[in-house]
Amino acid sequence: MATERSPIEVTVKPPTTGSPTGALILTHGRGADSNDLEPLLDILDPDRRLLGIFPRGPLSLPPGGRHWYIVREIGFPNAETFLSTYAELSERLDGVLSDHALGWDRTALGGFSQGAVMSYALGLGTGRPRPAAILAFSGFIPTVDGFELGLASRAGLAVAIAHGSLDPVIGVEFGRRARAVLEEAGLAVSYREDPVGHTIAPAGLAQAVTVLGEALK
Repeated sequence: MATERSPIEVTVKPPTTGSPTGALILTHGRGADSNDLEPLLDILDPDRRLLGIFPRGPLSLPPGGRHWYIVREIGFPNAETFLSTYAELSERLDGVLSDHALGWDRTALGGFSQGAVMSYALGLGTGRPRPAAILAFSGFIPTVDGFELGLASRAGLAVAIAHGSLDPVIGVEFGRRARAVLEEAGLAVSYREDPVGHTIAPAGLAQAVTVLGEALK
């Protein structure tokens, strides 16, 4: 499989008025780009008080678009591409927040599909700062050699999980498994599944609005 890798680029959208009160990172899915989730910013943050941050996947792979890692088995990202992306994305986002004088305690991570996988990794990985919340749409907690979860320090962390019960790409069992793992570790999980495929259902989005608003009120 031919893999072309580029540096991770980040698009930043400032709040409509004044200084940001926090940040919302929205990470796109497989085969999309950094523009894909921009329309969600006004829905998730209707008052537009947060800094919107939209990273772009570093890999160019068939059938097109940008990717975060190579998929060989759902639930188990290719280690080489995942770990290099994870390290670069962590550094890149740390830098963006520092440039805007914002901490991870005022930053929520959100993503769809592969973007949800990266959001879980960034928010739950051992040694990573604890975010304000995680908004995971149609994703899974990754299992990768060389990557470990640091759940002991995440008790009480707000997590919104939304998954389609008819998802043919990442089956709903991955959403259910994430819920079970995080609830057992003491995280504050809001969960719903809707009779849709691999997409973001309106009810799942509404759940995320509520969780985000509480986390960054």
